[in-house]
Amino acid sequence: MTRLARTRLCQTLLGAAVVVALSPPAQALDRFEIQVYDGSADPPGTPGIELHANTVPVGLRTSVPPELPPNHQTHLTLEPSLGLTPWWEIGGYLQSTIRADGGLDFAGVKLRSKFVRPSLAFDRFRLGVNLEVSAIPAAYERDRFGAEVRPIVAFTVAGRLAFAVNPILDFAFTHPAAGEGPSFEPALSAVYVVRDLLSAGVELYSDYGPLAHPVGWRAEQHYVFEVVNVLRWKHVELNAGVGEGLTPASNRLVVKMILGFQ
Repeated sequence: MTRLARTRLCQTLLGAAVVVALSPPAQALDRFEIQVYDGSADPPGTPGIELHANTVPVGLRTSVPPELPPNHQTHLTLEPSLGLTPWWEIGGYLQSTIRADGGLDFAGVKLRSKFVRPSLAFDRFRLGVNLEVSAIPAAYERDRFGAEVRPIVAFTVAGRLAFAVNPILDFAFTHPAAGEGPSFEPALSAVYVVRDLLSAGVELYSDYGPLAHPVGWRAEQHYVFEVVNVLRWKHVELNAGVGEGLTPASNRLVVKMILGFQ
């Protein structure tokens, strides 16, 4: 190799290293389902369906290829579900994206199986776990094939304060980093309940990166959503919220809605 060729090779490698170092991390938080599971499930033999919709009015304008930057994207997800037993519910997600240029993309599918401890009338605690596998186009998730383990802990205090915690572990099958293991992506909700009318409060979502090697605050994703849940309708679920990103790796503003029927 000539001296000129070696020089150009070094310049190319240095340039690539700079690009990787300055690029934001791939978006690991779920773009399509912004929700904290509360340990409830469809009754046996009862189907349900939810529409998840969110838009990113002010978001990241750069991303690590082949992912598309989330700025001005709108995400639409249809989630059918079916209760099999008092403690087992299955479901899936059909995802789509309206791009910033107005084009419509198919954005992948997910299959899930949720197990919950049947609640008693006097029981304030709900426990469960949701297991999920996914296949998503690289434009919306660099790790195209993955899985999620979502433990569920929910409880109420004095019948007025309701809390739910999901310490999520996200596994990548396509580009797993050697020795890093799953990413840790906890979600939490805390709401004040007006019985048979509505609840209002906050939802928190975070991505700390791989458990073995946290990425540090600036590369982590953290969001706080102010949310309202309508409880007045017996067979209709409505959750709406506005979220603000708290770190440079987070979108500045996200608006979301979940509309469900059972």
